[in-house]
Amino acid sequence: MRARRPDVVIVTSGHDVADARLHREVAALLRVGLTVQVRGLGDVSGGPPGADVHVRPRRAGMGRILTAVRAALQARGDVLITLDPDAALTCASLARLRRSALVVDVHEDYGRLLLDRGWARGWKARAAQLGVRLATAAAARADLTVVADDHVPPAAARQRLVVPNVPDATMIPAGGAPADAPLRAVYVGDLRETRGLYDMVEAVAGAPDWSLDLVGPMSEADGQWLARRLQEGTLAARVTWHDRLPPRAAWQVASRAQVGLSLLHPTPAFVAAMPSKVYEYLACGLAVLSSPLPRVVELLDESGAGEVVSSADAAAAVLTRWAGDRAELARVQAGAAARGAVLRAAGNAYDGMARRVAELAAVSARGRRASGPRR
Repeated sequence: MRARRPDVVIVTSGHDVADARLHREVAALLRVGLTVQVRGLGDVSGGPPGADVHVRPRRAGMGRILTAVRAALQARGDVLITLDPDAALTCASLARLRRSALVVDVHEDYGRLLLDRGWARGWKARAAQLGVRLATAAAARADLTVVADDHVPPAAARQRLVVPNVPDATMIPAGGAPADAPLRAVYVGDLRETRGLYDMVEAVAGAPDWSLDLVGPMSEADGQWLARRLQEGTLAARVTWHDRLPPRAAWQVASRAQVGLSLLHPTPAFVAAMPSKVYEYLACGLAVLSSPLPRVVELLDESGAGEVVSSADAAAAVLTRWAGDRAELARVQAGAAARGAVLRAAGNAYDGMARRVAELAAVSARGRRASGPRR
């Protein structure tokens, strides 16, 4: 018997199936009764619960483009959702042929993001920027264009919906460790120098009362650096790298901490953004220690949920102060928990997207039935 065509197929050539935004979107789609297939990278076991998950090996360069093409060719759903520029281009070419609606999720400013990539130099940078421009144009023509923030392009689209990277409270336990428990800081997200990897390790090196959990993928070069650095002093006993984990498992690790770290560098991609991890730390009840990104500074100043630091030494100093004054740490955690409760009460930002996708799926299915046999 031929398998039933899924309502929604999510196609990504660059995201692991354990990606947090992917999990949040799938959970919302399932809540409105849609069937969901995911075609991405990584390990099937890390994929969103309830979805039909298919994975391919991670490849770079032309290999990634071929991955996008193959995944698009195999994607047969009433709605196709893409998460990357290359997947957007390939699925845009096939969606009409497949009688599918197209949803493009642009959850980062990819043009600015390329400025943070060491490989994006010379002709590679020019080719990548051209690809981003073409993908942005394809996103603007999609049946629904989802963006993660107001400043994320395309600014104009047929149907544009802002779905910020806010937490799904069902995936995050409320309340971190109490201030009088063993002191732990945590980071959840991709790990590299510009995302604060080196600064976080050095901060904990300078605050010997603290341990650090790092949850997220890391390049081989950064992993080698971390292995060398952990051979010095007591760091090997205090720093744990968990690699990539599905969201629910990642936040179980985070729930044992008091502080969430977000020491992102002021790159073009980050300086205008609100890191999703900051919202997630607050939802988990963690005090936030952040680099001085403007929107985070405003949030922490208003909420009293953390502090802003401009260097690893400054971060170490704050951690050391909190270790010596657990009452102050408890007050900051209380501020974080209060703001986290507001985030939890605000409802799920992904449910609105899911309802729009359900409408597109219904229209697409009716159109297929009226046009004849499905492909």
